[in-house]
Amino acid sequence: MSSGTLYDKVWDKHKVTELPNGQDQLFIGLHLVHEVTSPQAFGMLRERDIDVAYPGRTFATTDHIAPTEEAKRKRPLEDDQAEKMLDALDTNTAENGITFFDFESGRQGITHVVAPELGLTQPGMTVACGDSHTATHGAFGSIGVGVGTSQIRDILATGSIAAEKQKVRRIEVEGSLNEGVYAKDIILKIIQELGVDGGVGHVYEYGGPAIEELGMEGRLAVCNMSIEGGARAGYINPDETTYDYLKGREYVPEGEEFEQLKEYWESIASDADAEYDDVVTIDVDDMDPMVTWGINPGQVVEISEPVPAPEDFETETDQEAAQQALDHMDIEPGQSMLGYDIDVAFLGTCTNGRVSDFRRAAEILEGHTIDDGVRALAVPGSETVRRQCEAEGIDETFIEAGFQWRRAGCSMCLAMNDDSLEGDEAAASSSNRNFIGRQGSKDGRTVLMSPVMVAAAAVEGEITDVRRFYDDRADALTAEDVSEVAD
Repeated sequence: MSSGTLYDKVWDKHKVTELPNGQDQLFIGLHLVHEVTSPQAFGMLRERDIDVAYPGRTFATTDHIAPTEEAKRKRPLEDDQAEKMLDALDTNTAENGITFFDFESGRQGITHVVAPELGLTQPGMTVACGDSHTATHGAFGSIGVGVGTSQIRDILATGSIAAEKQKVRRIEVEGSLNEGVYAKDIILKIIQELGVDGGVGHVYEYGGPAIEELGMEGRLAVCNMSIEGGARAGYINPDETTYDYLKGREYVPEGEEFEQLKEYWESIASDADAEYDDVVTIDVDDMDPMVTWGINPGQVVEISEPVPAPEDFETETDQEAAQQALDHMDIEPGQSMLGYDIDVAFLGTCTNGRVSDFRRAAEILEGHTIDDGVRALAVPGSETVRRQCEAEGIDETFIEAGFQWRRAGCSMCLAMNDDSLEGDEAAASSSNRNFIGRQGSKDGRTVLMSPVMVAAAAVEGEITDVRRFYDDRADALTAEDVSEVAD
């Protein structure tokens, strides 16, 4: 088993006791709730007349069902079920003294965007939320885990959960990213290499030169999709990039208290001689932008690579999955994803809904308009992100290009509001999952990519190599180039 890693240190500091079933009782330092998975948990406490143990450690926001169109954010919401969930969150947080970032707070947004930007997430924490992408918070050197409703109940009642310690895999990301290649491409490359089940039974520790060069928002994107690789959590050791980001945030202490915290944060980083259960090296030095071709995030290629054939996979299960993906996406083996027609461009989510994502996409959109056949949505991950973008004039660039500039929410990532694919529409999406039906239509097709690739696809009406937007660079690829490789 691993030793001396950040994961081991944080686990040991939060372990209360070993339970009779062999699991550990793990104390949760930060608990995040939203409107979808929490109502039943609060109901269970109410039935048993149990108070919330640590209301000051729980914070709530509304994201999954939040309407992103301005006119539809008035209460009561048009969708009766959504209004019931939101009303329950109103009641549950008020009755239990829990801070709720609602529509009127000015800080509403996606859970995994709001907590980091407010400084709620800090190194050395255990973070839990009833959402699988809680791994996002590992970007700060914390351990973030998604939990189910019964565990939400346990955290509310006791401040802890029953959990099994995982193995630790170190993923050393070597090299330096080329222009037009970003954090989203790194995590898609890792999933391509290790598979969607590669991390089962593990947490991922991301490190190496390419990770160290990332800003905090890029690190958040990498950790966010750990769950897509099968890992229980993913984290990055804290460093000066982390501390600089946290300094001055609303929930981060200042002055001497900050310096004392920094000493603790530095102490929980993995030791130089830490032992890992496994170490994997991934080289991204010459990597091209990544795009998915199938129906899970592991069915992904560099834009320079052709779509694989089912027989290229070793197991019968993977071969069947590949054939299903080809049929659903209406593509052929050996085909390039360059030139694949899109109907929708979606930029947002807890993976890529932060200010830097919109800044980079705006650079691509400057001076361009989207293709006539494309419906394009730009959905900031939080109201704080939206205001910052509007202060910088980024919203105007999107609007002038033809995007709809929306309010904060999960939006088309999982289509629990009105933002949805229709029929067999194909979407260029900065989201984290391309499962069948994920974006609201069982016939809809989702191609995952970075924000700049989404912006480029919106302009062209098809998947294109974003690098052609950077001073007409010669290394931008065409479908003919990829066909030659396939041949």
